Amino acid sequence: MLNTPDSDVYAATPPVLTVTALNAQVARLLERSFPLIWIGGEISNFTRAGSGHWYFTLKDDAAQVRSVMFRSRAQYAGFVPREGDKVEVRALVTLYGARGDYQINVEAIRRAGVGQLYEAFLRLKEKLSGQGLFDQDRKRALPLFTRAIGIVTSPQAAALRDVLTALRRRAPHVNIVLYPAPVQGQFAADKIAEAIMTASRRAEVDVLLVCRGGGSIEDLWSFNEEVVARAIAACGIPVIAGVGHETDVTIADFAADIRAATPTAAAELAATPRADWMNSLAADATDLRRAMRRGLSEANQGLDNLGRRLLSPTAHITHQRLKLRALASGLTHLVHAPVNRGGVLLAQWSQRWARHRPDVRSLRAQLISEGRHLNASLCGAVKRRRDALDALSAQLELLNPQRTLERGYAIVSNAEGHALRAPGQIKARQVLTVRLAEGSAEVKVSSVQARLE
Repeated sequence: MLNTPDSDVYAATPPVLTVTALNAQVARLLERSFPLIWIGGEISNFTRAGSGHWYFTLKDDAAQVRSVMFRSRAQYAGFVPREGDKVEVRALVTLYGARGDYQINVEAIRRAGVGQLYEAFLRLKEKLSGQGLFDQDRKRALPLFTRAIGIVTSPQAAALRDVLTALRRRAPHVNIVLYPAPVQGQFAADKIAEAIMTASRRAEVDVLLVCRGGGSIEDLWSFNEEVVARAIAACGIPVIAGVGHETDVTIADFAADIRAATPTAAAELAATPRADWMNSLAADATDLRRAMRRGLSEANQGLDNLGRRLLSPTAHITHQRLKLRALASGLTHLVHAPVNRGGVLLAQWSQRWARHRPDVRSLRAQLISEGRHLNASLCGAVKRRRDALDALSAQLELLNPQRTLERGYAIVSNAEGHALRAPGQIKARQVLTVRLAEGSAEVKVSSVQARLE
């Protein structure tokens, strides 16, 4: 066989890949290059296949990407997205080999902003819990008998109708005072806190209900604000929180004295049913009648016994008069005898004291002299100690960290208050506190690059 230039070219040609092999290698390259990441966008072209898999397009203003979420993952999503929904997905970037289409395999999905809200919820919960706002020992018990109930909610809320219906059914005798406040939207948290403080200041109810119906985490977010939690903790009236459904949990639930699963449950906890009170009163009245009859019977028997033992008043008075005269004579003797003996002893002791009384004038003069010497010695010692204290104070001022801060330095500490001394102790996206000469500031680290100078 002849070696021609063309045969040399064919011999050096690399192996030819099939399309399937090429797509498989590209898929592996994408999966290695992009680990699981969170991606935000808008749902479009959503399809739910008969197999339970979800197929949709995730897009923003400038681009889009095909997405698939298999049934094994979709069943744990908690909601079914709709066209136009803003979502965030945790996905693996890959390639669908059969069509050669670049796509993402979605592992988890949530509504846009829910992740940040939940993280904010956890941070505030940890902060307030660390400050003792949720401690069990500060929780107050509900009054035994409720005469008036306050309600903090929106006048248009369905939760208000549920609460009023439950209270009319269980306790129609209880007065109800509404402290209106919006339960969602901008500035709703401030209005809710203001209504709670108004109820506390007026002190016209025995129990305060803070409630609203169910909704998404965004709808309930007003009850996750710090101002509402602090208003509940500072309220002078026991507070029952009934926010959302049984599965909804808010910061207000932790701050309240009692957490109810729903607004209706809050109303049931706030007031004992009128029928129960009436039954209890009837039972108490029956017990009281029995006790009165038993007491009257025992009193009659005691009166009969005393009547049988009663003596003639004249004979009793005569006996007591004789007894009184004997006691008076004995008392007179007992009073005068000690006085006479005491007078004799007092005269004897007065004579002995006059003979042995010391001359205290010289001792008093010596005591005054010693006092002057002691005072002079103490004044000298105090002056020496004061001079030493001034010297130590001057040295301490030289070591004062505030002077260092005033020269332009700063102290960086983490959320636990620990001072940081090396870049290795700092992590990206960590919130740090920087203490300066005239106050402090919180900063968020975007990246960390160690530098040695």
